[in-house]
Formats: sequence, C-alpha cells, structure tokens
Amino acid sequence: MMKKENNWLSLSDVAARLGVHPSTVRAWADQGVLPVYRTQGGHRRFLREEIELWKQTSRQKKELKPAHALRDVLKRIRFKIGENQLELEEWYQKLDDDARLKYRLSGKSLMQSLASYLSSEGEDAIAEARSLGYEYASRGRRYDLTLIDATRAFLFFRNLLIEATVSVYLDARVSDLEAWGEMLSRIRTFTDQTLLSLMETYAAFELKSKV
Repeated sequence: MMKKENNWLSLSDVAARLGVHPSTVRAWADQGVLPVYRTQGGHRRFLREEIELWKQTSRQKKELKPAHALRDVLKRIRFKIGENQLELEEWYQKLDDDARLKYRLSGKSLMQSLASYLSSEGEDAIAEARSLGYEYASRGRRYDLTLIDATRAFLFFRNLLIEATVSVYLDARVSDLEAWGEMLSRIRTFTDQTLLSLMETYAAFELKSKV
C-alpha cells in the first residue's frame, strides 16, 4: 500500500525538523544513520513517522560520554588497521617487522594521549601532545625514516582518528553542532601540537648532526 504524499519529507524538511544543516542530513542518510528512500530520479526521501521516531530515540543518545566515545573510536581504529591499510603506505614498507609492530601500536598511543588531553586543560595537555610528537620523531629517526615519511606516518594515524571519531558521533546520533565543533577543534589543537613537535624534533636532530 502506497504511503500518502504528505507522509514523505525532503532532505531540507528533515534538516528543519532536526535542527541541523542539510549536508548533515545527507551524511547521516548516506552513512545509514537515518532511514532513507530514493525516488526514481535519485532524490532522497524520508518517511515522516520514521523521522519522528528517530528524533525521539536520538534524544536519549544525544549525550556521548568522552570515555565511551574514545573506547569505540579505538575499536574502529584497530579494525581499520586490520584491513591491511598500513601495507599500502610507502613509509610502512620501509620498516622491518619490529618497527612495524611499534607503529601499529601508535594508534593506541595517540588515543591514550588524546584521552589524557580531553580530561585535562592548559600546559599539561599541551605537554602531552608535544611529548607524543617527540616519540614519533625519535621512532622515525631510529628506523631511518625521513621527516616526510615520519610526517606521513603520523598523518596516517591522525586521519584514522578523525574518521573513526566522526563515525562514532554519527552512530551516536549526536546532532548538537556545538558538540561536533568542540570535538573537532580539540582534536585539531592536540594533533597540531603533536605534529609541530615532531617537525621541531627532526630539525633539532638535523642541526645536532651538523655540529
């Protein structure tokens, strides 16, 4: 039996009902977070009663505790690493088995340091980020990776972290734009400091080797 025409909502209708940007609704639909249907012309359409039900249930899941989020993010990172993505990286191909094992643990180290950062403030948090950058640089030099290679290694895990975090927030149906902005801003601040520390450490080692 066909649904009545007024039971269907467009992408913009749903965005207005949920109080989010249409691009957010599009992302949620494509990720399978929102129930969606396609017209013969390929347009997204949503059933009014399904969206209302989703809206009601999502209110209960809106608050995402950092500890739970980080746990789920770490699981996703492990899954991604298990998909043999590392083997496709040029810098990873230059490493022996021992070095590869240590770099596979880098994702966990990054998550643990980020967890410490999210639970603290000020200079201690920045020191944690910079300490991790020194660790990445020291490890890279130990295994004869260039600065470019070491940077690519860090960016590999940083990007996994961002992708996994976004997926966890989508799955948790977090529609609070401020929460999204805060989460992404804190990740950027932390990882920027880590990357800067990595580059500065490489520069310091390079200068020392010329003396």
